[in-house]
This record gives sequence, structure tokens and C-alpha cells, in this order.
Amino acid sequence: QVQLVESGGEAVQAGGSPRLSCAASGRTFSRNVMGWFRQAPGKEREFVAAISRSDGRTYYADSVKGRFTISRDNAKNTVYLQMNSLKPEDTAHYYCAASSYTYTASYGYDYWGQGTQVTVSS
Repeated sequence: QVQLVESGGEAVQAGGSPRLSCAASGRTFSRNVMGWFRQAPGKEREFVAAISRSDGRTYYADSVKGRFTISRDNAKNTVYLQMNSLKPEDTAHYYCAASSYTYTASYGYDYWGQGTQVTVSS
């Protein structure tokens, strides 16, 4: 029902500021929340940020608050993740996902993209 395609992942040096994009298609109106998760090698997938399509409310993980900004363009059915002041610890595979009701809880997300790699070097 919903297809998600991420782009923008790249290899950057610490302090870099790439922007990730997630293009959504299909029945996007059935999913109010769009979020970003990430998974580093050997670690559990973790929540990064989320945004409500209807009212624009945002949520951030403490580890990225103040550095990352999630935004949306409803006309283009696209959500963005602007990443600033990147650290090597931010290196991970980043996934875009859609949820009908939850923001930070992964169980509410039932549509996922293939992910895009972000690698931060020292």
C-alpha cells in the first residue's frame, strides 16, 4: 500500500551535513507518521526522528536532538532528514518508515524502505 525509497546517504567526514530523502508513494494518506530509524553493525535498530503529516509535530532521539531536523513536503510526499555535525557514532544504515499511529515505537511502523548508508569518518 505504501512504498518508500530513501536516498542521499553518503560517506562524509565528521562534521558533515548530508540530507536524506524519503519518497513515498501509494496510499500515503493511510499513514500519518513518517519516521527515520538507523542500525549500526552489531547494534539494535534505533529510533531517530519522526514527523506527523497532519500537524507537523516532531520527535527526536536524545542522541540527535539539536543536530538533526526532520521535515516534510506533503505535496511531494517526501520526508527529509537534515543531518548536521555528524559524528562517527552516527554511522549506520538509515531507514525511512511509515506508521499509522506511533512515533518513537517501532511496532507501529508497518512500511519500511530499503535504507541508505551513511558513513562518517574521523
